Amino acid sequence: MATSARPRLVVGISGASGSIYGLRLLAMLRQLDVESHLVLSNSAQVTLGHESDVGVDELRAMADHSYAQADIGASIASGSFRTLGMVVAPCSIRTLSEIATGVTSSLLTRAADVALKERRRLVLMVRETPLHLGHLRSMAAVTEAGAIVYPPVPAFYARPATLEEMVDQTLGRVLDLFGLESPSVRRWDPR
Repeated sequence: MATSARPRLVVGISGASGSIYGLRLLAMLRQLDVESHLVLSNSAQVTLGHESDVGVDELRAMADHSYAQADIGASIASGSFRTLGMVVAPCSIRTLSEIATGVTSSLLTRAADVALKERRRLVLMVRETPLHLGHLRSMAAVTEAGAIVYPPVPAFYARPATLEEMVDQTLGRVLDLFGLESPSVRRWDPR
């Protein structure tokens, strides 16, 4: 059975504010020739409409493959479908909580659960503040299960001039976690 020659990465977009992270991540993966597999929550579709001029169909077209949230039989719901792992960008607290408990109700959280059970990299770009104890406990639980909680905190040492530069720097560091080198990352140099 033939496998993809290109590396594959699953991208989940939840309904948290910050849909720009998912949008830019898909664009960066295309530049890096990484095969993208997109699933977005129903809430993500609403948030996208509030935060962007990009429509849902246009967003789906940015990915190599896109799946309906209810399609629990999709390839990304199976551990036999080989990927580098998954990034949820942005990740809502609801999505984080489902992943933390293993009680998944959608393809997005099922795909994340698969990444964990297969011991693949799972990066959750959690977008919430302030945090209460329940949020922190969920973050601890997913970390103990093997996920990486990666709030999109800007790196001001990179001196971003635009919002896109700030977002791309953060996403470039996320891609570092998968061994993918993005030209948008400004590495720290104290000189």
